[in-house]
Parts: sequence; structure tokens; C-alpha cells
Amino acid sequence: MSALRGHVDDYLRVRRALGFKLERHGRLLPQLVAYLEAVGERTVTSELAIAWARLPVGAHPAHWAARLSVARGFAAFLQTIDPATEIPPAGVFAVRRQRPTPYLWSQPDICRLLAAARMLRPPLRAASYQALFGLLAVTGMRVGEAVALDRDDIGLAAGVITIRARVAKLERARLVPLHASTVDALDRYASTRERLCPRPASTAFFLSGAGTRIDRSDVSRTLRKITITLGLRTETTCPRTHDLRHSFAVSTLIDWQRSGVPVDARIAALSTYLGHVGPAETYWYLTASPELMELAAQRLDLRFGGRS
Repeated sequence: MSALRGHVDDYLRVRRALGFKLERHGRLLPQLVAYLEAVGERTVTSELAIAWARLPVGAHPAHWAARLSVARGFAAFLQTIDPATEIPPAGVFAVRRQRPTPYLWSQPDICRLLAAARMLRPPLRAASYQALFGLLAVTGMRVGEAVALDRDDIGLAAGVITIRARVAKLERARLVPLHASTVDALDRYASTRERLCPRPASTAFFLSGAGTRIDRSDVSRTLRKITITLGLRTETTCPRTHDLRHSFAVSTLIDWQRSGVPVDARIAALSTYLGHVGPAETYWYLTASPELMELAAQRLDLRFGGRS
């Protein structure tokens, strides 16, 4: 094994020990090393790293930027061992990342979504999707976290869901307290699930029509079909499962604004509930809703006595 390959192994081991999964890095860094070895280079140079990042030719600049970011991280590590290593500059590929405009689900829209899910076939699939979409709407959980839930993760007696580190974003495990009405809905689903599938092929809480764990991609496909049928999806409006999470956060903030409670004092709790790294991520939702922005402006106007 070459020295470079050994350094890649060391880099991945150190970063993973700190909690980073680095799945993309584990795929790309061996390719970078092979590229450097093919041209006879023993360390990372800016020129070669940028040339490698531009592969494949014709790809979107965002793809090149992601590849270069992987190379830059490894180069920074390698430079502490080999001072001849060059760290490629940032911003080589001009990429402007835009978050997709969220679809803010109204309460009537959510009710229509759940009613449509109840009409799916077979009956087990219908019950599962109605419960799954309902849980996403009232807790703001990420869809990946929800479909990864096992039966032992749902504490109906305590009214708490445990999101394990292995499925949470950035491996940030957390507890999600549930409203009593949500507990009742999940309990009814569990009873229906046991009746329709007494011997499931999975320990998953939410089961597919075949008794297996629901695939995340099938959730997106199912939502797409339902929103098309309901007329919610158009050429310019594309509701996503993640928008249920977004809508939960926005509605929570709107309720706080209307009630006059100090949002700044509660935002940390909402941030923790959603599994965000910090309140800054949660505050981004402020920009998503004109109604929320207007309420925030009114609060500021009152606070400063109507002065602009």
C-alpha cells in the first residue's frame, strides 16, 4: 500500500472516530489517490486536485465543488504530515446554492393528504402511510428518521419517541415528546398493523404493504402521486415530505408570535426538538413564510414604539 493510501486510511479513521460518517469521502479519496499515482505525484497539489475535481467532464459545477471539498479536507490533514502538500483554494467553482422554495402545508391540505393516504391499497400500506404522514406533520421529524423507527423506539406509555444516533442527522440522538392525540393515533395504527400483519418481516414500526420496512424513496413516490391526484402539485409547486417538517416549524413560530410569547427564549427548545445543530438553522424558517415575516415585523414595530 502506498503512503498516500495509508494517509487516506488514517484520515478516515480519525474523522470517523470523531463521529463523521464520511461515506462520500470513503468513495472519492481512493479515486483521488489513484489519480495522483497515475501521474506520478506523491502528494496533493492544487493543480491536480482541481483537475481531478473536474471529473467527469461536463458535470454540474456543484458536483465539481463537492469533489474539491473532499480533496481540500484531506489535503489539510495531509499538510500536517507532509509540508509539501498544497491545499486547493476554496471557491474555485462558482456555485450558488439555493434552497428549494418550501411548500407550506395548511391544515386543510394535511387533512386531505391523510384522507388520500387512507385510500391506498393494500390496507396495511394505507394505514402505514396515513400514520407516517400524520407523524411527520405533527412532530416535524425528518422522513429518514421516521421510516427508520423500530417498534422499541416508540414509547407509547411514556409518550416519547427515541431517535437513535445511527439514523439521526450528524448522529445527534434525541427524544421527541408526543401530544396525547398523537399517542392515540400511533396506538391505533399499531393495533391495525398487528391485525393486518401479525408476523412481519421487519422490526420497523411503519410497515409496507409487504410487511417490510418502508423505503424512503417510496415515501417520495407515494406523496408525489397523492399530491398530483389532489391537484396540489403543479409545474411550479412541488410539495415534498420535507415540507411537512418545514410547515411544522413555521406553524409553531406563528403560534408563538400570535400568542405574544418570547420566541428567543423558546427557539432553543424548538431547535433541539427538531434535531438542529443550533438555533441559527431554526431561524432560517423565519424567511419561509410571508405571514411569519409580517408578524415578526409587527412585534419589532411594537417593541420600538412604531419607529422605523
